[in-house]
Order: sequence, then structure tokens, then C-alpha cells
Amino acid sequence: MSETEKQKPQEEQVEEKSSATWPDIEEELVIPDVLQSEGVKKLHMSIQSEWDYLQKSACQTAAGRALWKHVIHDPLAHLFAGETHLRNLHIKIQNDRVNNAREVSGVILAVRTLWFDTRIQAALDSFHGDAAQVVLLGAGMDARSYRLNCLNKSEVFEVDFSDVLQVKASLVEAAVKSREELKMTAKSLVRVAIDIRDNEWFDKLKKSGFLPEVNTVWVLEGILYYLSHTEAMQVLKLIAEKCAVTSTVLLADFMNKPSATLPNSVFDFYSDWPEQLLPSLGFSNVKLSQIGDPDANFGLLHNPLNLFNKLLQLPRTAQIHPDDGTPCCRLYLVEASGSPP
Repeated sequence: MSETEKQKPQEEQVEEKSSATWPDIEEELVIPDVLQSEGVKKLHMSIQSEWDYLQKSACQTAAGRALWKHVIHDPLAHLFAGETHLRNLHIKIQNDRVNNAREVSGVILAVRTLWFDTRIQAALDSFHGDAAQVVLLGAGMDARSYRLNCLNKSEVFEVDFSDVLQVKASLVEAAVKSREELKMTAKSLVRVAIDIRDNEWFDKLKKSGFLPEVNTVWVLEGILYYLSHTEAMQVLKLIAEKCAVTSTVLLADFMNKPSATLPNSVFDFYSDWPEQLLPSLGFSNVKLSQIGDPDANFGLLHNPLNLFNKLLQLPRTAQIHPDDGTPCCRLYLVEASGSPP
């Protein structure tokens, strides 16, 4: 290191290094031809005019997976996102590029996706080849049944609102027509139109072919915090009860209180200590990670001064960041499991 570099403040040196490791995200947004077809354009017009914020969040998530394609291979992400959500996120990323931002728009979605992908595979491996089911609650525009090879021996159930699943099925049909190489990687896929806020949602899932006695991975990605406290607890309790019946793995993300109580927040349920909540419901093993932890980084958080790394240095009891007075908003990635005695 030169004498000039030694004299620079540490933060300036970090900023210079971070600019050389900007994520490999395309500068010019490429819109696939399939999004220009009349049928697909009509479907996305209905999404923009008829869906509420919760339903549209599925397309926003797909946009994150599409634009972070250098780390996530999702053959349906662009199609599921739609041009509006792709352009909106791309503009944010370009602004981050100009401003040399410490946290790039969409990075949380990328890290969260990769964490769930790796944990789904690990959970299925833990069953040692025994039959397994994977239930995606609030599946939205999730395309794991078409991209994760680890699902090749698993029955997959996608649970969401009826209109979401209908549009999704139509988009997949359009993708199949436009390119022959699209193949499902899951052993089987059943789409189940259920509102999990309904007390009878589990009975409806069983009527669709779900078997309570078979090993199950429950995936609750980006859904719990949209529920009320009562609704979220009912869902978590029901899944926890299955630990007494068969090997059960829960994969979910939780917001802490500052995240869910921001001004104009659309979120409701939160938990500051999921690793204490879940054992009280019946799970015997719980592991919690935060964005930026070694198993929730994936080499995507390059700048040591980014928000997530700074939060990791603070006690989890901190509600307000001492440096700038902003809320300490945290996203917890949680794996919980249990089995019959």
C-alpha cells in the first residue's frame, strides 16, 4: 500500500475497492420476445390493473431473480416478472450504479432466494432418499419446480390465491410454446388455490393429494409478515404439529419489529426472536441467520460498510442505529425442524 493510500480514511479506501466489485448486472435491460406476445401482454395488464400489493409482490420477487441472473438461473423469472416490474427494478439498480451504492437494489431478494434454494436441498438430503413433499405456501411466481434439480424425487405443492395460480399457469403455457427446452425438474407439481388465512386451508391441501404422514419441507418465503399475528401463528402452529407425525422442516423468513412498523408499512406479523418462538410451538431444532451472515451472503455483499454488515455488529436488542438514528430493520432467515420421538 502506498503512503497516499495509508493516509486516506478507511471508509474512502473501502468505497474505492467496492466500485471494482460491482455486481455483474446488465446495463441495458433486455426484454424477452415472449413478453411482447399479445397473450402475455394481456396477462400482465390484468396483473397491473387487478392485483393488490400482496399479489404484485410475487412479480417484484421474480424481477429480482431475473435481474440477478448471474447468480440465479431462473428460466421463468423475466416472464413471471413482466416488463413493468423489470423496468422499475432496473432503474433502481442503475441509480445504485451511478451513486456507487453500498447495497444494490434486489440484493436481499437474491440472497434470500439462494438461502432458500440451498436449505431446500439440504432438507431433502436429510431425509436420506425417503419420499418427500415440498409445500410452497404463498408460492406466488416461484419457479423452483422448473429450476431445482433436487426436487426430482419430490411432490411439490404450490399454494396461493386462485387468480395468481391461474395467471401463472397461463404464463408457463406461453413459455412452453415459445421455447421447447423448458422442463419441470420436480417429480410432480400440484397447484392448490387456497387462502392460508382460511382456517380450513390444511384440509383443502389434503384433498389436493398432500399426505400428512410423508416427510415434508414447508417453504414460507416472503409471506409471514403479510399475515396478521393471529393468522401467522395459526399457520406456524399447524406446521409445528406435523413434527409429531413425520419429519418436518420449516424454512421461513421473519421481519423484526422495526421492519414491520415503518411508516406506511404494509406488513403486520413480526418476531424479534423466532429462535425462541418456534421451539415453544413444537420444533426441536432451530437455526437463525441474518442477511450478511456466512451462510446468508453468497459473496453478494462486497462492501464491509453496507447496511447488513453494520447491523451484524449491533446487538439484536437495538431498535435504533446509534450512528444515524434509523430503525434497525432486520430480516431473519430461519430453519426449524422436528420429528416424531
